[in-house]
Amino acid sequence: MTATVSAAAISKNFGAYQDTAIREPVIITKNGRPRTVLMAYDDFVRLTKRLRIVQRTEDLSDLDIAEIERSQMEPGHEHLDAELTKHAAK
Repeated sequence: MTATVSAAAISKNFGAYQDTAIREPVIITKNGRPRTVLMAYDDFVRLTKRLRIVQRTEDLSDLDIAEIERSQMEPGHEHLDAELTKHAAK
């Protein structure tokens, strides 16, 4: 769950919201609209480095490959097929 608080509330009790931000992002609003986010430093580093888990396809087992081949995309993501087709043509 993400906490949402006003900028005024943040300024009155910043320490408590810092503690909350360690557990979950805190959305800070101004005039009722989301404006900034207070988050844990580790989360920020992870997001800015775009942490990725990479596995080479040649390291996949036959079972892994079979499972990938059997997989189905969830409904609502069909637009991504066009992206694959577009990038495959390059």
